[in-house]
Amino acid sequence: MTPTIAVSGLTRRYRGHVALDDVTVDFEDATITGLLGRNGAGKTTFLRILAAQEFPSAGDVRVLGASPIENDAVLRRMVLIREDQSYPDIRVGHVLRAASWFYPNWSGELAATLLRAFDLPAGRPVKKLSRGMRSAVGIVVGLAARAEVTLFDEPYAGLDAVARQIFYDQLIADYAEHPRTVLLSTHLIDEVAGLLERVVMIDRGRVVLDADADTVRGATTAVSGAVPAVDTFAAGRPVWDRRTLASHASVVVGSPLTDGDRAWARELNLTLTPLSLQQAVVHASAGAAGERAEGSHA
Repeated sequence: MTPTIAVSGLTRRYRGHVALDDVTVDFEDATITGLLGRNGAGKTTFLRILAAQEFPSAGDVRVLGASPIENDAVLRRMVLIREDQSYPDIRVGHVLRAASWFYPNWSGELAATLLRAFDLPAGRPVKKLSRGMRSAVGIVVGLAARAEVTLFDEPYAGLDAVARQIFYDQLIADYAEHPRTVLLSTHLIDEVAGLLERVVMIDRGRVVLDADADTVRGATTAVSGAVPAVDTFAAGRPVWDRRTLASHASVVVGSPLTDGDRAWARELNLTLTPLSLQQAVVHASAGAAGERAEGSHA
């Protein structure tokens, strides 16, 4: 089956800076993927290239089986909502009306529901909205478009925790009824953990982690106890972090543990602590980046 998004060897260079470095990754239909990484890692550049708002220096990008560049047939089937989304000097209602003309799967009913949920005044000019309300306008467009490819780049700037939860709840509810390929760029990993089926992490322009979210959660455990016991237990396993204080040590083990492993840890008087998705992603990406660096020096 052809991936909904297929990226091969994608590189984006600026003067004196490489934003994306030989990125190869695919995204299948009907998945919600967290696009993770620190500020400046290359996430926004990646999404802008997918949406043909920026051009690659090298590599190939296919969205819905075709290049998105100057391809109206593809662009009408995808939507990108950015943190710094800008709008012309028009009212909220006019923004939604214009969006309804562009996106063939537009749901006026969902847009009206979201306006009420976010308490957005349809008759107010966008430029007179607060930062959070402008973000809400973008979320309304992004969800009500029901585009086959839906890209959100940190879309909740200025939203409080209640409004962000409205976004998450509405996203998962509408996705359940109308599945599509969703990429959600975010640094609030634990907050969105329940939404994500897959995580892709970009660091310094390269993909350092690409895995099912459940796999990442289940594969990373903090192990702590006496130094000899920790060393014995960790021997032969991938260790992504180690801290030692006097006779006590703590390591992060990057492989799934069996029931036998847990029984052995109890015999060794070790404490096993499963990591949250955010903690797991940070350690897993650091481990993957370290392995990549070692390989480059081999």
